[in-house]
Amino acid sequence: MKILSLLLLFSMVTLGQNQYPKDYFRSPLDIPLLLSGNFGELRPNHIHSGFDFKTQKKEGFNVYAVADGYISRIKISEVGYGKAIYITHPNGYTTVYGHLQSGYGEMEKFIKKEQYKAKSYEIDVLLNPNDLLVRKGDVVAISGNTGGSDGPHLHFEVRDTQSEKIINPMYFGFGSVIPDSKRPIINSLWVYPLDEHSVVNQSKRPISVNLSLQDDGNYIAEKVSAKGKIGFGITAVDFDDVSWNTNGIFRVQAFLNGKSDFGYQFDTFAFDETRYVNALIDYERYKKLAQRVQRLFMKNPYPLSIIKPGTDNGIITLANNITQSYRIEVTDFKENMTKIFVPIQYSDQPSKLPKVPLTSKYFVKYNKESIFSLDNVTVSFPANTFYEDFYMNFEVKKGVLKLHEDVVPAHTNFSITFEDSIMSQKERDITFIGQVYGKKINYYNTKRYKNSFTIYTKYFGEYKLIKDGIPPKIKIDKSIGGKWISGLNELKFTISDNLSGIKSYDGYLNGKWILLEYEPKTQKLIHRFSDGIVAEGKNDLKVVVTDNIGNSTIFETQFFRSQKP
Repeated sequence: MKILSLLLLFSMVTLGQNQYPKDYFRSPLDIPLLLSGNFGELRPNHIHSGFDFKTQKKEGFNVYAVADGYISRIKISEVGYGKAIYITHPNGYTTVYGHLQSGYGEMEKFIKKEQYKAKSYEIDVLLNPNDLLVRKGDVVAISGNTGGSDGPHLHFEVRDTQSEKIINPMYFGFGSVIPDSKRPIINSLWVYPLDEHSVVNQSKRPISVNLSLQDDGNYIAEKVSAKGKIGFGITAVDFDDVSWNTNGIFRVQAFLNGKSDFGYQFDTFAFDETRYVNALIDYERYKKLAQRVQRLFMKNPYPLSIIKPGTDNGIITLANNITQSYRIEVTDFKENMTKIFVPIQYSDQPSKLPKVPLTSKYFVKYNKESIFSLDNVTVSFPANTFYEDFYMNFEVKKGVLKLHEDVVPAHTNFSITFEDSIMSQKERDITFIGQVYGKKINYYNTKRYKNSFTIYTKYFGEYKLIKDGIPPKIKIDKSIGGKWISGLNELKFTISDNLSGIKSYDGYLNGKWILLEYEPKTQKLIHRFSDGIVAEGKNDLKVVVTDNIGNSTIFETQFFRSQKP
């Protein structure tokens, strides 16, 4: 890659879904492409927006520009994509490379320069077309495991540059190097009674339906006997021929009496849609049993663009003495398909399995603003915070707010406010609202006004006021005080904070700010001497770590180092 001063002019090309270029992009890696996660895979609170390519369980592989273009964005974060590079291409698309260990060559020098300019490990830099040009096949980075990554891999995305919508990379020819001759696998079929009059197989609760595998690889379901309004859901996974792990499915289409009824296809969507994954799945079952049932209906419509809802949003109404046929087709990108045939018969049999009642005087209507107060706590839900109406548990006991349980998904933030007129001003200055998981505390940025403390959250659970007067801990991994350390290439520290958590960290050598790279997964801070700040001979080191409340810890020492070979 070369840093060029020439202005690169780009012509934007608008392409339809079937016009994506199939041979424009090369592979971002020079090892076989194996998926650990595919586009559209259902993840916690989001839909996966790209491919996760395996890197043989290790870091350090070259990452290549998949086509000519320019570096349009560099984002370095402790979370999310970690170290990420964005390349904008002249064909109207932008590719994203995430969880990197570092940039490569001039790219890494540019990143370090920006970090030192900002005096921050975390940066988000937007570049002009003439700043950093790349050619197809240039090494731009080294693969890693930074940010919200569970193991070494490369996250790769393709976006429409103008709209910023994410597009399934399969459309750009990657399917040709990821062979797939396997049908999707349907693991279970569920049917849901959808109103107070509905009964399914003598149950008012969601119930699984037995499936019989046929010789042709498809399934026939047991007969569904029901009345009222019902909807279906499935659990399904897909495999390709080389990756040897489960992937998400590409397309689901349901048919009622031969007519298209409800479906969705993971081809492209916008980032602000991705949280609707919690409406798409049976969220309560997922939180209780870690099982993602993909619902083939919408009780209340929500704007997830991949869905084709049909005339009744996938809801089937059973009328007297009418038998209906229902068919589900699950298809991967290579058009390998698995079907379920479901016979549905009207039945007026009474329920033997009643709906589990929830006794509560607090009822939340999803499309109305709701405000509830109890003792010193107020909870406020703006309209359309949730996807459906529900009865809510709401209790305050011994200073702890017990707010329902995390089985109802919130799409947007709601507020929790605690009042406390007993604390002194000094105590208020070190107090925040935390979410409690047993002995674990999850810090929330708390706004304080006089006697009130307010946070914004998307999660039910237990909350309380917590005082944090304890500073963070700093421990250097290898003692260096008063020693010559010419053989070391880096300084490494372990930092921690048991309550509000780490907010900032700064290091200084001989009074000059130095870059400290932070990896929250390992709690490690690292400074590399290759940055060129260390002096010949004696060096004074200072590291300052501050938590979210403002408590700070300072580590100071002196060491000696020679830069001479």
